[in-house]
Amino acid sequence: MNRLLIGRCLSALATALIPTTLTLAVLRATGDGAALGAVLASEMVPLLLLLPVGGVLADRIRPQRVALFADLTRCLSQAAIAVELLLGVNRLLDLALLSAVAGAAIAFGSPAVPRLVVAVVPGPDRLRMNARIGVATSLSAVVAPALAGAITLAAGPGWAAALTAALFACSALTLGGIHTASPGARTSGPRQTSAASARRLVGRGAASSFGRDLVEGWREIRERPWFMACVLGHGVWHFMAGLFLTLGPVAAVQELGGEASWMVIVQSGMVGLVLGVFAAPRLPIRRPLAVVQLGAACYLLPMVALAVTAPAPVMAGAYFVGMFGLGLLSPLWETVVADEIPEAALGRVRSFDQLISFASRPFGLAVAAPLAGLTGVTALALTGGVLVAAANLAAIVPMARSRRRRAAEEAEPALPVATSQSEGE
Repeated sequence: MNRLLIGRCLSALATALIPTTLTLAVLRATGDGAALGAVLASEMVPLLLLLPVGGVLADRIRPQRVALFADLTRCLSQAAIAVELLLGVNRLLDLALLSAVAGAAIAFGSPAVPRLVVAVVPGPDRLRMNARIGVATSLSAVVAPALAGAITLAAGPGWAAALTAALFACSALTLGGIHTASPGARTSGPRQTSAASARRLVGRGAASSFGRDLVEGWREIRERPWFMACVLGHGVWHFMAGLFLTLGPVAAVQELGGEASWMVIVQSGMVGLVLGVFAAPRLPIRRPLAVVQLGAACYLLPMVALAVTAPAPVMAGAYFVGMFGLGLLSPLWETVVADEIPEAALGRVRSFDQLISFASRPFGLAVAAPLAGLTGVTALALTGGVLVAAANLAAIVPMARSRRRRAAEEAEPALPVATSQSEGE
C-alpha cells in the first residue's frame, strides 16, 4: 500500500506542475493569451474523447500496467517539451501536440486508478487510503504552482518540464511494480451486486467487443439511479466552480481590494480542502453518500458570497466551507463507488464519472464571462448557487430509495433449489 501511496503522490505533483509550466513557457514565448488557451485545450480534447476507451481498457488490463503506460507516456511528452524549451525552439504546434499526447495518456490512466486502489487496498482501509491520496493531491495543487514558478524564474520553464518528466518516470516505476490479481478475479466489493449484474460481468469473455463492453458499463450505471443523480450533481458543482474561478478574481480585483484579496480567498479554500480530506476518515459518518452530496451542496455559500459581493474575509470563509465540503466528498465518493460498483466494471463506470467532471469545469470557465455579460454577476452567481445545492441535495432521494430496495431484497427468502427432475432434464 505504501508503494501505491508514493506513486500517486509523485503522479499528483507532476500533474499539478504542468499547467503553470506550460502557461509560463507559452507566455514567455508569445505573450498571447489565445495561444495559451489553444495549448491548454490541446490536452483536454483527446482526454474527453478517449475516456470511454480508457474505461474499457481499465477493466480488461491489469491496472498497474495501464498506470505504467500512462505515466511513461506523460514522462516522454514532458521530456520532449523540456528538450524543446531548453533548446529555445518554443514551437507552439509542438507544445500543443505533446500536450495532446499527455491528455490521451490521462484518459487511459485515470479510470485505472480506482481499480488499482481496489486491487491493492482491503475494503476497511480504502477510505483512509483515499483520504491520504486526496491530501497529497490537494497539497500538490498548492505547492506545484509555486515550485514551477520558482524553477522557471531561476532556470527557465524547460527545467520545470524536466522535473515533471522525472517525477512521472518515478511514478511509472513505482505504480508499475505493484502486484495485483488478474482483471475480473473479483466482481464486486464488500457489498454484493445484483445477480443479473454478476452473471453479465463474470460471463464476459476475453473476446467481448468494445461496443458490448461500453453497453455493459452503461447498464451498470442505469441499474444505480443514485450514481447517475450524484454524478450529474457533481457535474453542476464543477460547472459552478468554473464560474466562480472566472468571476471571483475579477470581483476581487475590482471591488475587494485587489489581487491580494483573491490570493487570500484561494488559499482559504485550499486550507478547507485539505482539512476536509483529512477529516473524512476520522468523522463518525453513518451515511457517506448523504455527506458526499451535502459536501457538494456547500458550494452554495461561495456563490452567494460572490453574488452579493461580500467582503473579502466573508468570501474567504464561504470558500473555505465550500472547499471543506469538497474535501469530505472526494475520499468518501471514491470509497463508496469502489464498494458499490463491481470491480469488473469499475473502470468503465468511473470513466463516465470523470468525463462529466473533466468536461463541466472547462465549460464553466469558457462561458462565465459571456453569461455574466447577459445576466449580470449577481443573478448568475445566485442562480448558480441555488442550482448546485438543489442538484446535489436532490440526489439524496434516489439514495434512500436504493437503500430501501436493497433492504427489501435482503429480507426476501432465498429461492428454492431446483428439483431433482429439473436437474435431470
